[in-house]
Amino acid sequence: MEKILIIIGIVVLILFAVNVRVVSQSDIFIIERLGKYHKTWSAGLHCKMPFFDKIVNKVTTKEMLLDFPKQKVITRDNVAMEIDTVVFAKIVDPKLYTYAVERPKESLENLTATNLRNLVGNMDLDETLTSRDVINAGMERNLDDATNAWGLDVTRVEVRDIMPPRDILEAMTKQMKAERDKRAGVLEAEAHKLAIVTRAEGDKEAQILAAQAQSEAQIALAKGKAESIRLVYEAEAQGIEMLNKANMSEAVLKLKAIEALKAIADGNSTKIFMPTEISSLVSSLGVMGEALGIGDSTDIKKKDKPKEKEYEDACLDRASTDTAFVTSAVNKEIRDDMQEITENLHLNLATEINPPLTPDTNQ
Repeated sequence: MEKILIIIGIVVLILFAVNVRVVSQSDIFIIERLGKYHKTWSAGLHCKMPFFDKIVNKVTTKEMLLDFPKQKVITRDNVAMEIDTVVFAKIVDPKLYTYAVERPKESLENLTATNLRNLVGNMDLDETLTSRDVINAGMERNLDDATNAWGLDVTRVEVRDIMPPRDILEAMTKQMKAERDKRAGVLEAEAHKLAIVTRAEGDKEAQILAAQAQSEAQIALAKGKAESIRLVYEAEAQGIEMLNKANMSEAVLKLKAIEALKAIADGNSTKIFMPTEISSLVSSLGVMGEALGIGDSTDIKKKDKPKEKEYEDACLDRASTDTAFVTSAVNKEIRDDMQEITENLHLNLATEINPPLTPDTNQ
């Protein structure tokens, strides 16, 4: 009897150990009784009926990462390539996940491949390479709609890699290099253009500032010259007024006039100034000589005078030096003529006053 009780106790312990289960926080068990869905076990301690209840599926409530193999697709412009995608999904209804679809992961893999081929088939190569977000959003939307009936919630779909053929990659590399060279040339041309425009604007501003400075300088010089002229005229007016108040004699005025003529004649001028008294004296002597008939038969021995050096002035150019030389020569010639006339007049007057003695032929 004791052995029977021991055996019964061991059997009870075995049955208890087999039928009592602890479900973790992230797991869910699907229980069938006599081949029919009975209940869903969530986290905690559970006990099933021996020989009647059976655990048919264990699912997780965590988000699953489904890494499917690379899929071969063809773009709208007939370029074959391979695309590698990953799908993130979560079981939201364990009962549907267990009974709604056979092998749900394989079904999701095939569904991903067909939707990917459909989306990429409507795109060109360039659009496919630059529209990963569009592909991800379209895949997520289509897969989520299709898997709701399976108790799955597709949270994200990511395109991990797009691998065009080798010849397409080489062509893309050449195109990228050409595009970069083009952009570099455009940037260099724009920089050159900007430099030229900036330099031209700087030259323009410099010329404007130089013109303004020259204009202001000329205005300042004109104002200074006008002021100096005004001061000179005021000084001359004051001097004339003082001379008028001094009641100067005629002799002093003539002396001042001669000094003024001397100051005017001083310099490199082509004009000759002669006092009116000298000109009238020379005219009267010439008329007297013609009336008396003297000066025609008397030879005057002229002395050779040394030749003067050519007039040079380091401060003048060649044209101004030639003009000054001609003026000096004319003044010299006039002085020589006046000296010759004076000597002839003196000699003729002396001859008339004291005639030469002639021998008497009658004795």
